Amino acid sequence: MDALQQMGRAIIFASTWPRILGILAIMTHFFLMTGEAWAENIPGDARAPSGTGTEAAPAATELAPVVVTAPRIASEISRVPAAVSVIDNADIQQGRPAVKLDDALRRVPGLYVQNEHNFAQDLRISMRGFGARSAFGVRGIQIYVDGIPQTLPDGQTPLEAIDPSAIGHIEVMRGPISALYGNASGGVITIVTQDAPLHPFMAAKTVIGAYGLEKYVLQGGGQTGRYNGFATLSHLRNDGYRAHSQAENTLFSGKLRFDIDDVSDLTLLVNTVDAPQAQDPGGLTAEQVRSDPSQAAPLSLLYNTGEEFNDERIGLVYRRALRPRHNLEVAGYASQRDLENAIPFRFIELDRQVTGGRVQYDASATLAGHAHRMVAGIDLQHQADDRNNFDNVGGRPGDTMLLSQDEAVTALGVYLQDEVSLTHDLSLVLGGRYDRVRFRIDDRFLADGDDSGSRVFDQFTGRLGWILAPLPDLRLYANIAQSFETPTSTEVVNRPDGGGGINPEIEPQRATNYEIGLRRDINRSTSVQAAVFYIRLEDELIAFRDATDRVFYRNAGESRRIGAEIEWTHKFLRDWEFHLAYTYLDAQFENYRKDARDLDGNDVPGLPRHQIWNELVYRHASGIYAAASAGYIGRFYVDDENTLSNDHYTVVDLRTGFIKQWTHWRIEPFVGVRNLFDAEYNGNVRINAAGGRYFEPAPPVNVYGGIALAHEWQ
Repeated sequence: MDALQQMGRAIIFASTWPRILGILAIMTHFFLMTGEAWAENIPGDARAPSGTGTEAAPAATELAPVVVTAPRIASEISRVPAAVSVIDNADIQQGRPAVKLDDALRRVPGLYVQNEHNFAQDLRISMRGFGARSAFGVRGIQIYVDGIPQTLPDGQTPLEAIDPSAIGHIEVMRGPISALYGNASGGVITIVTQDAPLHPFMAAKTVIGAYGLEKYVLQGGGQTGRYNGFATLSHLRNDGYRAHSQAENTLFSGKLRFDIDDVSDLTLLVNTVDAPQAQDPGGLTAEQVRSDPSQAAPLSLLYNTGEEFNDERIGLVYRRALRPRHNLEVAGYASQRDLENAIPFRFIELDRQVTGGRVQYDASATLAGHAHRMVAGIDLQHQADDRNNFDNVGGRPGDTMLLSQDEAVTALGVYLQDEVSLTHDLSLVLGGRYDRVRFRIDDRFLADGDDSGSRVFDQFTGRLGWILAPLPDLRLYANIAQSFETPTSTEVVNRPDGGGGINPEIEPQRATNYEIGLRRDINRSTSVQAAVFYIRLEDELIAFRDATDRVFYRNAGESRRIGAEIEWTHKFLRDWEFHLAYTYLDAQFENYRKDARDLDGNDVPGLPRHQIWNELVYRHASGIYAAASAGYIGRFYVDDENTLSNDHYTVVDLRTGFIKQWTHWRIEPFVGVRNLFDAEYNGNVRINAAGGRYFEPAPPVNVYGGIALAHEWQ
């Protein structure tokens, strides 16, 4: 019966496409008519200065080989024994407001993205279920920007410092990969920011949208001698659809590369974010959603919940080719974060400093008659938090101190991986890593006793994979990979008994992933990827909330996930492209006792069983473009007991614009419509929320528009 229901929903979902195609055809016809006069003055390639954002589509439809760095050694995507997706610049920025990463990441199978409308809680991303427990930010997924980890040594990842306007492309490698990346590696997202063009340029972009959305972007850079510099400055204001959801931030992202000589370079990376306001409207009950989905939760208004923070990061990456096919990479980085966070009943002041470094060596050689590609490295990170909790008086700290302690997390990891070509068509990948993560707390609030202490989590994780090439355009792969994930510093200090120190009851979760897949390029214009996997987890970390809306964590014994992913891209009729991503994920508890209740066989909450995302894109040589996308999210449970579910929904978005380029100038006006058919759905779900406050409703149909202008000197 469930299969028949899902089939029926798929048919309904598919039936929306004739309407979408009709609208897209009308938009395309309109811009072809109005843009004909522009077309005769635009070069056939109609390319923007590289580094200024999106580019018009090239004339050719051939799929060039794609090289990715997510496997920690530059590899053609066909040589990676894992599911890997690449998102290019146009899919991130063209005709989009580029406020958060959700627009780009939704097109990747295996990912479920939520919370794009709540800036206080940040974007939530789960990958094959890893990260679904997160109450805010990202958990269980490693995220790197230009070779520098955004993920902290305790496994949490704040995304506020990442500006989509500065991104060149994104690589996503799905599935457990602790053998390369260590703690909290249920998958990897590698972000590469743009390089400057050879000639100096400046660009500006303005976006205005519904619910008070304003974003202003200024970019500039260029190549001079051995220096290549690129910088982005942006300012965002947003009132939000719901009450008490205003946000404001200013981001700066800079990259300066110095080519020391022909075989080495040094790159300086600087990122800052200043966010004086990010309100949290809180979760609503189902009844409150029906009554008024735009309202804020009463607790959020009473305690003026939200946060203000600033974050500065700096990194240096040195790369050198020691000799042909032998490379050395050394990275060092530091960051500082000052946070004031008002939550119900509590006000948190946090000062955080993070330092770290990496040394990595890769080499390609022939040993014993077989070609080898080896990578080895050491990662070291240290996180120091100064945490003070007070009572919350109208969104400000009261006179009563509740907690005061220093928290430190030190993570050390050593890894080695080798890929050996056994035959012309068959390769073997074998890797392993040892990690040691130490949590230490020095309690300064001694009124309730001294809760100082430390815990050490260490783990060896391995990876074994095969790649078979039975045809020149077909790659089959299989892998077995492990991961482990410690609780984050926030999770390990949040004790349900209200005390300080480390929660002695919580343990890391461990997982093993068994996967087979294929990757094929067809007719030079079509590519397909498919993967099926089985993941077995022990001590899965599950979130729950108490009556004060505070988040705590427990382990759930054993659970398993069975899934399938399909990604298909087809380019046709020169100017058209269709993209499809489908995800099936069946996640269940197998051994879970909660408050003397047996939850074996229940679905893991927060994970939709079915997801479908597809997009039809038109890019004309004249610079005109239009795109329509539709995303279907299946029903899923919101609590461990499976007593209440979040309904399935389909959201349709449209965007269109055109690029006019002459001499050294480029202009791009664009407009978009989100949630075209006014679907009622929740943009975020708070798992196991107390009092039934699970839901954060998303906005109804809304419109945005903008214009980008760029100039390049030659």
